Amino acid sequence: MSTPETKQYTFKDWYPTTKAKAQQPDLSPEEKARPFAKYFYEEIPQPDPAHYAMMEKPCDPAKALHPSRMNELLNPGYLDVEIGWCNLPDGAGFIANKIVYPGVTAEMVDWWFAWHPLEDLRYRIWYPPQHGGIHLSPEGRKRILDESIPMSERNWGVVHHVTENCDCGMENITISFLSPKDYGFDMTRFKQPNVATFAGGQGWAVTVDKNDESITAPAMMCHIFRDTPEGLEHRTRFWLGYRLSNGVPECTLPPGVAVPSVAVQGLARHNVKEFTRFKHFLPRIYAEFGGKMLA
Repeated sequence: MSTPETKQYTFKDWYPTTKAKAQQPDLSPEEKARPFAKYFYEEIPQPDPAHYAMMEKPCDPAKALHPSRMNELLNPGYLDVEIGWCNLPDGAGFIANKIVYPGVTAEMVDWWFAWHPLEDLRYRIWYPPQHGGIHLSPEGRKRILDESIPMSERNWGVVHHVTENCDCGMENITISFLSPKDYGFDMTRFKQPNVATFAGGQGWAVTVDKNDESITAPAMMCHIFRDTPEGLEHRTRFWLGYRLSNGVPECTLPPGVAVPSVAVQGLARHNVKEFTRFKHFLPRIYAEFGGKMLA
């Protein structure tokens, strides 16, 4: 007998359901019976006002990290912009965010990024106000559940299809997760104390109500973590309008075209809200289900 975490769907079966998921219906009776459904209904913590306010206006593009310089994230210390967003001179969108998680370990993060894509509810409980659902291919699901693969590597090469609202309406977003090597990091430097773990890749986003006028563009996503005395430190970078071509970041925007600033700021704000929830939520759910894939 299959459970929500082991059901096999194809993209063809899943895609037509996304408009319903975008409406964020209440949980089904089957979902309400899941042992972690309680997290869906709890009060969501609000971001620190000072942190959230840093996403109010764009930062100086001259201080933003260009994706070709991603290996600077492996340096000790901090970069010019750790929290902020802007449009780069080539029109691409840039986002940086930093948040510290007391009581969280790299092992918890690795487990979460493998555990949550197995069913819609696991994605929805992460940030119920804006998460609609998630889908893996049968091949991706098989890799995620393969116990011979280290937890930190199970997402490598796996595609997550998510339905979520990044402050600009519900979108279907495809995220192809990559190893840090395939992402472009210098693996001779990719180690402690400057790196504890990584989750990143590239993808596309398009509105759920796609029409002939809908705008879509690729993006690169980077979540890099390191240990600090205060707790695990999460540093995020997004480059909207960029993709990796043979391991090299490439801007795909036509000359004179820019990613709408409202979309860049929207994702920046969503990131702050989503990972504020993560900070308070991950230690609790890991204590209850951590290390296991099925529930």
